[in-house]
Amino acid sequence: MPVDAPAPVVATSLPPRGSRLPGLVQTLVYGKFRHRVLPRAQRRHGDLFTLKLAQFGKTVVVVADPEQMLRVFTGPDTAFHGGEGNAVLAPAMGTRSMLVLDEDEHKRMRRLVLPAFSGAALRGYREMVVGIAAGEVAVWPVGKPFSGHRRMQELTLDVIVRVVFGITDQARLAEMRPLVRAIAAIGPITLLGLSDRRLRGFGPWRTFRAVQQRLDELLYAEIAERRRSADLSGRTDVLSRLLHAGADDAAGGGLSDAELHDQLITLLLAGHETTAAALAWALHELARRPEYCARVRQAALADDDDYLTAVAKETLRIRPVVFEVARTLAEPVELGEYRLPAGVSVMPAIGLSLAAPRYYPDTTEFRPERFLTDDLPATAWLPFGSGGRRCIGAGFALMEIVGVLKAVLRDHDLAPDRPARERARVRSVTLVPRRGARIVLTPRR
Repeated sequence: MPVDAPAPVVATSLPPRGSRLPGLVQTLVYGKFRHRVLPRAQRRHGDLFTLKLAQFGKTVVVVADPEQMLRVFTGPDTAFHGGEGNAVLAPAMGTRSMLVLDEDEHKRMRRLVLPAFSGAALRGYREMVVGIAAGEVAVWPVGKPFSGHRRMQELTLDVIVRVVFGITDQARLAEMRPLVRAIAAIGPITLLGLSDRRLRGFGPWRTFRAVQQRLDELLYAEIAERRRSADLSGRTDVLSRLLHAGADDAAGGGLSDAELHDQLITLLLAGHETTAAALAWALHELARRPEYCARVRQAALADDDDYLTAVAKETLRIRPVVFEVARTLAEPVELGEYRLPAGVSVMPAIGLSLAAPRYYPDTTEFRPERFLTDDLPATAWLPFGSGGRRCIGAGFALMEIVGVLKAVLRDHDLAPDRPARERARVRSVTLVPRRGARIVLTPRR
């Protein structure tokens, strides 16, 4: 049978405009309503369209097609610069953060950090996570509504500072918690303005810098103490593992204090708020489905991690926490029928791919069983990205969600505070429940 010829690639061109609004207006609207703007533009313009967004170098090509998205994720790092695409995060996470580095620098940092999140390392963290979760659930209010999101923020913060930082000093923990909350709560406008030196002395930017400075002092003090620690070789927290990795890094001369600091801040901000939001959404969805609460309880009692992982994956699918990421093109790239010029940012819209009807015909239904088969291709589920920049904490996040679901549902039932499902709102770079995932907890009889 004859094969259709591929669509001709235009010399240098951009997909259709996804909005006719001025660039500044597009930037502001996208900052607060990306989860509404992008689906609407996809319905009108298809799986490739262009926006004008200041935080990504103005010209942004949004990619909604899962196959093209995977091509962006797995393309050569010399062409797709994820660090440059994340440049807006540098003032918050640091210029040596793995998220803002590219090519050889990114590969080196990833190679040093990756062992701290290996399968063996995750098995060592699991017991601590479950213990922290059990202690947190024990103080939750019973029989009256409370914010699941707020409680999960507290829980994941404890996990981060104890498992990642290895901090046990109670005074330092007490001072660090509100600082971390303030950093994680940064709004999109404040984040965008951090790179403008003229704004740093005013309003929210001044407040943020003051909080950031004090948190930096605490982290550098922890790093200095850890370097002097006599029991460093026996410690298994991520900071200690990074110090070990740095000592073995002959090519790079070891990790500097600044590099360690920036990776810790990255893990803190990327791993704390995102996992808290995912857990809050999981409780929100389960509370409205008694049959799934019962099934999750059975899985928790039987240590059926496969089913609990399926629940975590379905939660991230139906309630994506990170809706999109960005790559800046360092050279021209062909995508679909277009030849995109260097300097353009390409934005894989993960949230759109997770609702693709070709993979999820009942896309609005919460159905974890879909992840218990091998029917879904690699392109169907990309909440952590793919390729050389896939989220390094993906395994840790899934392990943490599974551990927390066990701790919550082994001995308790969940119910919503009202029938209506909560809408999402933008918090920093994540999508969180607008009303805080309010639930009611009751002891299991």
